[in-house]
Amino acid sequence: MSLSKAIQYFEDLIFFTAPKIPRCPATCSCTKDSAFCVDTKAIPKSFPPGIISLTMVNAAFTTIPEGAFSHLHLLQFLLLNSNTFTTIADDAFAGLSHLQYLFIENNDIQALSKYTFRGLKSLTHLSLSNNNLQQLPRDLFKHLDILTDLDLRGNSFRCNCKIKWLVDWMEKTNTSVPAVYCASPFEFQGRRIHDLAPRDFNCISADFVVYETFPFHSVSVESYEFNEDQFVAFAQPDSGFCTLYVWDHVEMVFRKHHNITSRSAVYCKPVVINNTLYMVVAQLFGGSHIYKWMEDPQRFVKIQDIDTSRVRKPNFVETFQLDGEWYFIVADSSKAGSTSIYRWNSNGFYSHQSLHPWHRDTHVEFLNVGGKPHLILSSASQPPVVYQWNHSQKQFVFHSLITELADVQMVKHFWVRKVLYLCLTRFIGDSKILRWEGQRFMEIQTLPSRGSMAVYPFTVGLYQYLILGSDFSFSRVYLWDDLTQRFQPFKELNMRAPRAFNLVSVDKKDILLAASFKGNTLAYQHLVVDLSAK
Repeated sequence: MSLSKAIQYFEDLIFFTAPKIPRCPATCSCTKDSAFCVDTKAIPKSFPPGIISLTMVNAAFTTIPEGAFSHLHLLQFLLLNSNTFTTIADDAFAGLSHLQYLFIENNDIQALSKYTFRGLKSLTHLSLSNNNLQQLPRDLFKHLDILTDLDLRGNSFRCNCKIKWLVDWMEKTNTSVPAVYCASPFEFQGRRIHDLAPRDFNCISADFVVYETFPFHSVSVESYEFNEDQFVAFAQPDSGFCTLYVWDHVEMVFRKHHNITSRSAVYCKPVVINNTLYMVVAQLFGGSHIYKWMEDPQRFVKIQDIDTSRVRKPNFVETFQLDGEWYFIVADSSKAGSTSIYRWNSNGFYSHQSLHPWHRDTHVEFLNVGGKPHLILSSASQPPVVYQWNHSQKQFVFHSLITELADVQMVKHFWVRKVLYLCLTRFIGDSKILRWEGQRFMEIQTLPSRGSMAVYPFTVGLYQYLILGSDFSFSRVYLWDDLTQRFQPFKELNMRAPRAFNLVSVDKKDILLAASFKGNTLAYQHLVVDLSAK
């Protein structure tokens, strides 16, 4: 081989075996360490080595995918200006550990993920100006430890709970942030986000979620504590049982504890007297009875029958204490019976007083009005009747009618800031909220409630609720508004023909029990939700 051919051979060998240096993409212009790209249809896959600065303008694609620039691991400056970007994927800038300047300006980005800028540990300058951002995900800048400049101008920020974290971050950060303004809602429109404070946002809300389902129908539910345990009692007219459940502190659920066998239980009312547990079991047929809990063996034993000549068709049982003595009252809903009061005398409960007969009473509420004990009887045949306790006679005497409204199925009372209120629920007409004005109750609010046979006001923490059951649609939960002094609609719960409610607070859980006449009995957990944490 001649010398010239040998030289040519080795030159060809070097040409074909040496790695090829990537060229500048056709839509870009490149220098030794920078690239400027216009009208590209995708992020180019290759650039000359040593590129530390990249600018992309008028790109013809909308999404920046995950790891889009990972092949440019030396990048220190990245400008994505005046493009049509709408979406930036999680970890879109993964692999850019040297990136210091990132400008994503004049695009149409409406939302970002909290992981958009993950891994940019060297980032000092970030601009998201002139996009269409309305909110930013919580802790978006959490791991940008050395960020010194942030530009959020030119966006339409909605200053609600989703941006509360940003307000708090701006108060604490050393990062320089030019003035950013709220576009909405109305009360914050035009205000600088810097001028807002976390306390300007009321972001604590609540919810009710199904916690436990009991596979039976029931018409009453009562809770009680005994021997340091939490119990609930359900009346099941279909099976005839008065079923007791106990709270399991390990499994955090109610588990079955005991059954009291009866023919047609409509109400199971527990009462603890001198550390002894008694259960008043009201039945539609076969008379009503009183049971006593025996520790050895552990079971309920019937100790007393309730006079069937007085109580013919019981509908509700209430217990209360007066002058140190225990009483219970049975609301009788028959045409021939009489709502009757029984008093404890150390050996059992005995007849104390019969209230008005023939009125088909459906419910009794015991309460103190003006420091005096009262009973309010609801009836299917007349407006609610008020009885007042006479200390000298030790009897309840007729006092007044609350309203001229008929068809009041139930009356329940509640207190808000030492003010007494009543709620009257009706099956056909609207329910009413009344306020005690010192001499009488005055109507202050009407609530739609067709098909309602049960109402229950209850308090969880600072929240005052009212739930109205319905046989025709969803049951409605209302939340008391201190500003308007009225209930506002809060949530609808799907339950079939509820007849009673009861709140149990145990092991830092608030459980609302709902006795259902036509479906499963349900337990809802009340959850406090921080809307700014989402």
